[in-house]
Parts: sequence; structure tokens; C-alpha cells
Amino acid sequence: MDTNTKSIIESGKAILGIEFGSTRIKAVLIDPENKPIAQGSHVWENQLIDGLWTYSIDAIWSGLQDCYADLCADVKKQYDTEIQSLAAIGISAMMHGYMAFNDKEEILVPFRTWRNTNTGIAAAALSEAFVYNIPLRWSISHLYQAILNGEPHVKDIDYLTTLAGYVHWQLTGQKVLGIGDASGMLPIDPETKNYSAEMVEKFDKMIAPKGFSWKLTDILPKVLLAGKNAGFLTPEGAKKLDVSGRLKAGIPLCPPEGDAGTGMVATNAVKQRTGNVSAGTSSFSMIVLEKELSRPYEVIDMVTTPDGSLVAMVHCNNCTSDLNAWVNLFKEYQELLGVPVDMNEVFGKLYNHALEGDPDCGGLISYNYISGEPVTKLAEGRPLVVRSANDKFNLANFMRAHLYASVAVLKIGNDILFNEEKIKVDRITGHGGLFKTKGVGQRVLAAALNSPISVMETAGEGGAWGIALLGAYLVNNTKEQSLADFLEEQVFAGNTGVEIQPDREDVAGFNAYIERYKAGLLIEEAAVKCKISES
Repeated sequence: MDTNTKSIIESGKAILGIEFGSTRIKAVLIDPENKPIAQGSHVWENQLIDGLWTYSIDAIWSGLQDCYADLCADVKKQYDTEIQSLAAIGISAMMHGYMAFNDKEEILVPFRTWRNTNTGIAAAALSEAFVYNIPLRWSISHLYQAILNGEPHVKDIDYLTTLAGYVHWQLTGQKVLGIGDASGMLPIDPETKNYSAEMVEKFDKMIAPKGFSWKLTDILPKVLLAGKNAGFLTPEGAKKLDVSGRLKAGIPLCPPEGDAGTGMVATNAVKQRTGNVSAGTSSFSMIVLEKELSRPYEVIDMVTTPDGSLVAMVHCNNCTSDLNAWVNLFKEYQELLGVPVDMNEVFGKLYNHALEGDPDCGGLISYNYISGEPVTKLAEGRPLVVRSANDKFNLANFMRAHLYASVAVLKIGNDILFNEEKIKVDRITGHGGLFKTKGVGQRVLAAALNSPISVMETAGEGGAWGIALLGAYLVNNTKEQSLADFLEEQVFAGNTGVEIQPDREDVAGFNAYIERYKAGLLIEEAAVKCKISES
């Protein structure tokens, strides 16, 4: 047993990061050297209720408590001790969405997640009014759509926040939000590092005829930069997190952040001219800009790093879910044959076999749309495999087509940044489930973006580690460094991971694939229009 780590935990010097992902809540405990020393997790799923994707309040808290208990069990098993205090805590979650509360702290309608695409009319109207791309999933789109729909709850809103902001509020009593997550609620002014005053004023004028008792800034969280204190764990908050009652109140919390921001931190990509790609249930790329883009683009969202730098974000609702479903089909076949199943081996064999396929997938196309995909203007999804009689239909091409599909929409958005806006990047780092099989997802992404891609060994730690690092930046930044310098010197110490250069044949093959993919979107549109009754 590691007695040094045990004493770090017992003396309350460890830092806890918790992230609410789409399919898993994950907790990571780090030491003062920023290295993970324990972890816990809880698997959960969103539900489609009344046509909207949601997670219940009960699921949020039971999931958080189970995740924390799982972490505590790991600490007990590894170090034979228990957590009583911590140096800091950070809460992160999937960005955007809509959580509206009244003055009694009661949620007014079920949490509407980033995955919902019912806000098209509102997002289009706001984009026109603001002269700024306002995505479907942003909180302001959800709010305005609810107003346009005449939903009666709107008049009673006292507080509007994201999932991370909600959990943080309940743990600390503070209605605050990290600037990265806040930039997914309403556009941020890069100069003031606050919500755009111009857009707030425009919105208030747009809704003035409704006569609500609130103005927009009355109901939004206060914006905080990384490194700022965001409150302390209250006695009530401690009980909500740790049902055993061992965890003490008074622990400082860093500003709650979105998964995009924690992904940037976990991949050391908060400096200008760096970028990262997160590829899991959904995917997104984040390129930290040196200056604003020449004009708004419907497929590119402008958000910020946790310390307020402008970021061009391409967000795709679908990434690995359909790919995973096909891998599970092969797992079932293996079980049918009576062969023992090791999922790491199944993924590894299928992914590596895909690299033996034709660079253009032999003509095959896959559309991985479990849900709608705003970048390609589809409000709903229908997973499809498309091929013609003369295509080279074999397992390698089949798997390669699915791997290409997982980053195809990402490529469509990034082609604008690199080809039209001529954005320059020094480093792009990949993280998330797509990169777990060594070298494969990395090579596919390098081909898609025609750019070198790095993957770090820590990439698998993901956003929970990222928000723990933001907790460390709050309490251990003794040199008062910028976030970029703190990460570069104190956390990564020059480690940029393993880099793969794009292969020329792969790039040409992916370009051929994407042209067929875009032409074939008419097939996906037809499938969406063809309503098949669901049981």
C-alpha cells in the first residue's frame, strides 16, 4: 500500500473532480502532483419523455451519490482509509441545456439536455437578431423557444442554469458558472469576460411585450474565470454528496465547468493555436483562436476556454453510439459461437482490421445518426449503412466506414475553419472513447482533419481529471500563473503525447468518402421523413 498517498488523503490534500457525462458520471481524485490516485463511476442513461431528452433530478443525485460512494470504495480498497476532507472540489457536466427553477428551488420543467433539437425556430430568430450563430442546444435557445411556445412556467423562472451549475449551486448555495460553460448559455464578450451586454439588451427588448417580472441577467448565473473561488461546500451540500456523513463542509469549489472546457484542460489545449477533439457519445472539436472569425457560421459555435479565450467549436450530436452498437453485434455473434468475450479485444481486432480496408471504404457510407444532427440540418436521426451493388462490401471496409462516420460531421465543420478561415494550429489533441484502441481513431481523425493528431496517456482520464485540475488551479497556483502556463509547467511538464501525421492516401480516401457522404444525405433525409411507428 502507498503510505504517502494514504497520508495525502487523510490530511485532506487530495482534490476531487466529478463530471456528469452523457452515459457515465465519473469521479477522479488527484494528489498535489495532479496525478490520479483513485476513481469512481456511475452508469446512467437519458430518457426520452414527451419527445424531449432528459435526466430526472432523482437520477442526478442518486447517480452523484453512487459515483462518490464508488470512489470512496476505491480509496478504501487501495489505501485502507476514508475521505473526510479535501483541498478542493470541482463539478463539471455536459454543457448547454435548460434547467429552470422557481424561487422555491423547484425545477419547473424536466431538465432539457444538449441533445434536444426542438429549438430551431428560436435559435434561428436569435441568430438573426444577434448577428451571431446561436446553436439549438444553447440555454438561450431553449429559453426563447419556451417563450415562443407560450409555456406557462416561464413567468415563474427565478434561476436558469446548466447541469454543472445546478449541482454546484446545491453543494455551495452559489449561483455561479465557469466562463466556458456560461458561453454555452449566452454569448460571452471576449473583452469584458461576461455575457454580451449588447445581446442581453436585445433579448430583453424582444421579450418585453410578454411582461415577465424578470430581466435576463436576473436569472442567469454569475460568470467566473478559472482560478476564482466559487464558494464552499455547505453542511447540506456535504450530506448531498456523501450520504455516509463522513465528508466535512467548508471545502472550496472551483467554478463549475462544461465538458468542453474540462476536455481542453485535460488535453493541455487552452493556449491559443491549440485544439482538441473529444470523441465519445457525441463529439466536438475546440480550436482556440487568435482572433474572431471573419463572419458567423451556422455550423461553428463560439465559446471560450475556462480562462476566457475565444474558441471555435464544432459540435456533433452523434459519434460512437452506432459504432458501439455494431461492435456489440459482433460480440453477440462471438457469444453465439461459444467463444469467451473480451470487449477490449473485440474493439481492438475490429478497429485494427478497419485499417486494412480501402482508404475510401470501398464505396460504403455510414450515417451514425442516433439523434438529430444540426450541422447537417437533420432534426432527427436514422442510423443507416448505405452501399451499392458494386461496392467492396467486406468487414474491413464496413468497420472503416463506421469509424469515418464517427468523425465525418466533425470534418464538415472543420473544413470551414482550415480551408475558408485559414486558421492555424500548432497542436490538436484527441481524447475520449474513440481513441482507446491505440493508433486507430487517431489515424482516422488525422485523415479527416488533414492535421497531425496527438493523444496523451492521460486522455482516458477525460473531463473528471480536467475539472480536478481546475480545482488544483484554484488552490495550488502558488506562482499565480495563467491557466495555460500552470498546465504547461505544473501538470504536463512539456509532455505533448504521441503524435500521428496524416497519411496522404488516407486523406484522399476520406475526402472521397466525405463527398459521397454529403451527396448521400438525401437518403438520410428521406429516412427521417419516413416515420416508422415506434413501439
